[in-house]
Amino acid sequence: KNYLRNPGQNHAMQGHLAGSVTVKMLSVRITASVASALPRRAGLVSKNALGSSFIAARNLYASNTRLQKTGTAEVSSILEEQTGRVLSIGDGIARVHGLRNVQAEEMVEFSLGLKGMSLNLEPDNVGVVVFGNDKLIKEGDIVKRTGAIVDVPVGEELLGCVVDALGNAIDGKGPIGSKTRRRVGLKAPGIIPRISVREPMQTGIKAVDSLKRFNDGTDEKKLYCIYVAIGQKRSTVAQLYTIVVSATASDAAPLQYLAPYSGCSMGEYFRDNSKHRAAKMNDSFGGGSLTALPVIETQAGDVSAYIPTNVISITDGQIFLETELFYKGIRPAINIGLSLSRVGSAAQTRAMKQVAGIMKLELAQYREVAAFAQFGSDLDAATQQLLSRGVQLTELLKQGQYSPMATEEQVAVIYAGVRGYLDKLEPSKITKFEQAFLAHVTSQHQALLGNIRTDGKISEQSDAKLKEIVTNFLAGFEA
Repeated sequence: KNYLRNPGQNHAMQGHLAGSVTVKMLSVRITASVASALPRRAGLVSKNALGSSFIAARNLYASNTRLQKTGTAEVSSILEEQTGRVLSIGDGIARVHGLRNVQAEEMVEFSLGLKGMSLNLEPDNVGVVVFGNDKLIKEGDIVKRTGAIVDVPVGEELLGCVVDALGNAIDGKGPIGSKTRRRVGLKAPGIIPRISVREPMQTGIKAVDSLKRFNDGTDEKKLYCIYVAIGQKRSTVAQLYTIVVSATASDAAPLQYLAPYSGCSMGEYFRDNSKHRAAKMNDSFGGGSLTALPVIETQAGDVSAYIPTNVISITDGQIFLETELFYKGIRPAINIGLSLSRVGSAAQTRAMKQVAGIMKLELAQYREVAAFAQFGSDLDAATQQLLSRGVQLTELLKQGQYSPMATEEQVAVIYAGVRGYLDKLEPSKITKFEQAFLAHVTSQHQALLGNIRTDGKISEQSDAKLKEIVTNFLAGFEA
């Protein structure tokens, strides 16, 4: 209405309206521009956010992958250190890949429960001896460590038991209640803990105690005996020796290999506890002793074969038994020429030295002369006397099975032979004389035997008494 009435004002109003419209139009355009730009900005922000989240996810995935790979490698490494797989198996020996942390002589376990011992540690495999039937093991089987070095039960609980090479009872008497165990591969004592061998281990066999004595560290009579049967028939392992470690021919070869180690470990328990079973220890190391008597069957009497010579080289002496002597009636069939002791008479009582020293010399001379006597008949009196004395002494050394003799009894019998009292006696009567003479001495002259046993030697009084007894007895025996 004002616009119509006043044109000037109208013109001004038009200008004002135009300005307002222009401003409004500009505002609209700005608003539209901003509005149209917002979606693009939002999209750009969304795209940037999406890219950032994708990169973060990709980095997280890569980190997880590396962690998984690292964890898998660690697990694989641990498995290779503690377990392994069988590469090959045969003859009781398994080649195992893995077991990188296994120790020498450590007990390992196969998947079926069989036990074995790691023996050869090589860069790429481990040699394991199988304590059982290797036919139950196949290539690819898992082997795991036990962390324990091979050991066996020891102690007085084993006395009177028959056990296998691992110390498990096989005599049907139930499990052994031993609380003490000992490793089978312990190092032998050095020189310092030992003392020299001074006393014999008496066997009760004249030919052994007088000529080829066994070394022992004690003058006590009580011995703990451990018999190790290696590769024998089960039917022959029947007699009970105190402790029997049995690894018969039907057992796996590694068990036969382990058996003597187990037997020694059981014996070392008694040695270290001042018992006596020839490692003589001084008092600060237990004061006990351990005597090993390896028995080897020769092939065709060949004492120079591989195994006999190796055993001879590590022992203090040997006793060689001959089949020919056995069939000739010389029993025990000891070949005195091939049998010897490398400690001399250090392990003999003085009484035995007094009589055995002469006998060894005369028997050696007898063997030398007898080899030539068969080729000629013209022998002087001295040679004939030497041959006669040798025959008498050979007969005197004969002894029945399971008929042991005390040391003083052996001394009395050998005394009669080496002093020449039996020279006029026929060789066929020597055994009869010995039996009668021993019965006479043990029944009527116990005091003399007691003096020899107590003094450990033949004193002048004992010598005179023995001479009188032998002379008087022979006078009545020949009559």
